[in-house]
Amino acid sequence: MAGIKDVAAHAGVSVATVSRVLNGHSGVRADTRTRVLSAVDELRYRPNTLARSLRTDQTRTLGLVISDVLNPFFTELARAVEDAARSRGYSVIIGNADEQLTLQDHHVRTLLDRRIDGLLVSPADGDSLALREAAASGIPMVFVDRWVDGLVRQGVPVVRADGRAAVRELVAHLYRLGLRRLAIITGPVASTTSNERVHAFRSALREYGLPLPEAYIGQGDFQTASGRRAASDFFSLPEPPEAVFATDNLMALGVMEQLRVMGLRVPGDVALAAFDDIPWFLHTDPPITAIAQPTQELGHRAVAALTDLMEWGHPRSPSGGTPLPTDSGGWSAGSVTLSAHLIARRSCGEDERIRR
Repeated sequence: MAGIKDVAAHAGVSVATVSRVLNGHSGVRADTRTRVLSAVDELRYRPNTLARSLRTDQTRTLGLVISDVLNPFFTELARAVEDAARSRGYSVIIGNADEQLTLQDHHVRTLLDRRIDGLLVSPADGDSLALREAAASGIPMVFVDRWVDGLVRQGVPVVRADGRAAVRELVAHLYRLGLRRLAIITGPVASTTSNERVHAFRSALREYGLPLPEAYIGQGDFQTASGRRAASDFFSLPEPPEAVFATDNLMALGVMEQLRVMGLRVPGDVALAAFDDIPWFLHTDPPITAIAQPTQELGHRAVAALTDLMEWGHPRSPSGGTPLPTDSGGWSAGSVTLSAHLIARRSCGEDERIRR
């Protein structure tokens, strides 16, 4: 295998010049840079990243732990993180927690053992010892989409989308359509995103004077099977709901599957809506009303927040979005909130005033 000295000899420059070119330093003439890069290509030279990491104490690698790789939201998020990281000269190692706390903690510890430079996490439900250990170790860390309250209070930033206004808009949409018996399928009990969505749903129902009976609250876990179970329970009631709001896209697909098994039609027998829009929703019959998060921007902002922490030691002011306040009971410096929005489709019926 060709080494850096071979590249230098082939290009007719010093080893130091080759190093400056490969590390993107300024002060190298354009023709010299071209000769070095041509020599790199011709000799198929690959830098020794292990040696470089030992020398600089950097691996130029980020860790990303997502909750469920089969969920299209997290697949898109991972793609956005990879794109943003690559543009900044970083690689990404991804760990899939599969909504399991023990698996998440395994991935976190494995990534730290690999000497990543920073960690992005969309945490699973529950108290994570590995995340607390990571925060205590001083590794730069940013939560994306979901978060752990205790660690946020300790200073870990969050990049997230606020869907509360969109949930209220959804309830208003259903109300305009004449629907009054509205049900919800929640996520895991300790999930920050699920709890925020459930609270927004309850608040919106109160605004319209609508009740939320316990029988209309289905306990889910962000998996398809829990959507099927909740739908089965709802439509075994003497007075089933007129609309179901699933706080996750996979649970909404589970609801639709179960309704078909039971011979019920959407929206003829019941309206259906979901949080987290995915491409599949355009192709279901009917297309599903959904609250969409700016997933790509979430990934890009999360990488920006993390690299700021790594390279500057503190978060810089974000361009756009809303910087969240820092205080003992609020968000950490560097946190950013974006906005989710409602996309009305035929699964709830027709209302052209809100269609986009």
